This record gives sequence, structure tokens and C-alpha cells, in this order.
Amino acid sequence: MIKDRDVKLEGYFNSHWPVECGGNRRQKAANGSLDVRSKQARVQSIRNERWNVMTIFRECEELFLGGTLPSFTGAAPFGWIQKIDPQTLEVINETPQLPCGDHVWCGAIAAHQNGNIIKVNGNFMHSISNQCEVEIEKKLPVDQAHNGLLVLSDGSIVTKDLRLEGQGRSTITRLNDKLELLHEPFVLPEGSMGRIASDKNDDGEFIYIPGIEKIWKIKVEETLSVDESWSPTYRSTNDDQGLSWDGCISDGSMWLMNNGDIDSLRAIYSTHPNGRFTKAPKELSWRRNAPWSCKQRLYKFDLHSNEFQFIEPFEKSGGGIIAPPVNIPEHNICVCWDSINGGLAGIDTTAKKLDLSWKIDDIRPTMQPVVFPESKELVINSFEENDDKLVVIDLTNGNILSKVSLKSPLANGMFLTPGLNNDIFYCSTRTVARVSWT
Repeated sequence: MIKDRDVKLEGYFNSHWPVECGGNRRQKAANGSLDVRSKQARVQSIRNERWNVMTIFRECEELFLGGTLPSFTGAAPFGWIQKIDPQTLEVINETPQLPCGDHVWCGAIAAHQNGNIIKVNGNFMHSISNQCEVEIEKKLPVDQAHNGLLVLSDGSIVTKDLRLEGQGRSTITRLNDKLELLHEPFVLPEGSMGRIASDKNDDGEFIYIPGIEKIWKIKVEETLSVDESWSPTYRSTNDDQGLSWDGCISDGSMWLMNNGDIDSLRAIYSTHPNGRFTKAPKELSWRRNAPWSCKQRLYKFDLHSNEFQFIEPFEKSGGGIIAPPVNIPEHNICVCWDSINGGLAGIDTTAKKLDLSWKIDDIRPTMQPVVFPESKELVINSFEENDDKLVVIDLTNGNILSKVSLKSPLANGMFLTPGLNNDIFYCSTRTVARVSWT
């Protein structure tokens, strides 16, 4: 079992968190502990009115914040990166406005082994110096918003465009560190909404992609190809359940949740450029009822067979999410949630079964969490009464250990990042925050 936090992440700058989720397997696990049981929380919150997507580290004290603008109407959107002080959140350097092809979507950043920060936003990719200078700008060949990027072991960069059901086949674009195309964009067998994950083992290097009906395994060589031996089906066309976001590769399995293409996603991808409207539609809220009746599911797919199983730990129909689950094999627990109806659950994974271990009904998580396996701490948000809160939970029993207001009026499916000073960095639309425990 390979743990991202215990190995050098090939292709990336030598950092404890150079990419979203802490590595290509999206395990979201950090070394050490917060030890919040014996400490007090301090919140630093800044309202910048931007769509703050994620923070990553380059050197130990080099923290980069990347994002776009929530410009669904009006002035044109653009991407941006800021180098910020990890103690005060003050902006040290900032890029100029980065073109995104007028698409409104979150995108991603990563610290490449060449020392630059790579950013994808809309249908543009940029290579940015550690002083936030634009070194290379590349318009991608597919005019569609792209959802996430990974650096592979050879240093090449891959990104995928986002499409919903009935919108055609998604593509993977692969570039070198000079942002030159290595080959023509690889056309997937079907569309794909979720971000991509990858794994490297004795059999080779593979990219895993949730599609419209199947989970796809793409073999990485000089070119890309579909591995025909593994493509389990998790839903059918026009199914009464939604699409999957990205998966978590952990303990020989891929873990994911369905019900991701909620009304807000369907609205954003109903128009082109994606997310641009003359008048913002009412469907942009993730709090709307789900367009299906299926309960929220957690899926587990065995990576060595086409076998899978799922559990529906929440009672209410019409579940929905905007971020994927996290598996913690050290404690035989996988954590999932229902953002539309509320609730978070710890699923017991012992004996290769999925059973409910604990559940918290009165919180509403939405975003990509962080776990500290050594101290059995899970960090996630909970959106309550128009106020987003940061919650630390005991993985063994679901007890809430810490809960603080972030002074953030909006929640979404963005990313948490562990710092190096007993702290967590938070990103959402309009707000960026740091919570530290002393």
C-alpha cells in the first residue's frame, strides 16, 4: 500500500504539499498531528471576493494561493496566483490577470519539479515563477473548462476537460514542462466531470477517471491508451443517480461518491463559455434539491478486478455532493458525507465490507478534507446558517474535537491544505482563511 505522504512525489517540487490533496492518489493525508484536544484555535480570515480554489507549498515558507473570479455575469473572468505569507496571509507577489478563455471554473495549481508553479484555468495553462512572473502561457487545444491537473513521474503535465452527460467525450491534454504538447489530446471513451487521479506501481503508471457510466484506467507510456482490462460500471445513462467527482486511490481500491452533477454544475456547463451568463440563473446554488431521488452513496472499486460495492449511509433521498470522499486505511475508516441533506459518516472497512461505524447528522460538509492518521483527526468544513465552519473530528468515533467559525458566507467544494505550524489553510468563494492551534 503506497502512501503519498511517505514517498517522494515524482515530478513535483520537493514539498510536503505541492499539489491538491497532497499527491496524485488524492489521499489527503498529512504527517504529524494537530492535537486540537489540548489546544485553542485561532482564526485569521480575509474576504477578497475572489474564487479561492487551493493553496500549495513550494519551499517550506513558500505558500501559493490560486484561483479565478466568480464572474458568472459582467466583467470577464481571469485566473491568478498569489504568493502569500503563511503566517499573516498578506500578499507578497501576484501574477497579472491570466486569461482563461472566458470560462468560469476553478482550475488548479501545482509546484513542478522545475521550480515553477503550473496553473490551469479554463482552456489556458501557465507556468509561473516563484515570484509570480508569467514565464509561459499556453492556450489549450480544447475550448472547454479544464478540471484539475497532475504532474506525472516523468515531469509531464496532464489536464482534462470537464463534460457532463450528453456533452460528448472528454479529453486529456499532456504537455512537457515547457508547456509543449507531447501528443494530440487523448479522447476518452465518454465524458467526465471529476478530477483525475493517478497511481504508479510495478505494473506501470495509470490515470483513473470517473466517466459518465464507467471508471476508466488510462495507461501512461509515450502516448496514452485505455487499459481494457479494467473499466467497472457504476451507473447507466439517464440513471436516477448523479455523476462522480474524483476518486481516492487507497488500500488497493478507488473510493468515490456519486451524485455530483447537481443543479449548479448543470447550469454552469449548460452554456459556453462555461459558466458565463447574461443573467445569473437561480440554479447556481448547491443547496437546491437534487435532480434525482438516489440516496448519497460511497463506492469502493477493487483496482485488481471489476468488483465493487457501495453503501448508502444516509436516510434521506436525493443526496448530493461537490467533493470526493477520503479513505484512511490505518484505521479502517472511509469518510463520506451528504452536502445537500447534511450529515457525515465514518464507514468501517474491515473484513472487506462497508458498514456504518458512526454518523454525525447535524453538520453539512462540502469540501476536500485533510486527515492526520497519526492522531486520528479529520479536518473538514460544515456550512451552518450561512456561516462556514472548520471542524476537527475524531476518526475513531465521530466526536467533534474543535469547531470554529471561518467568517465565510459561502461554502463550496474547494481544498484544505495542512501547513507546517499546526495550521490549516482554507479556500472558498470570497474568503481565504488560516486556522492555527496553540
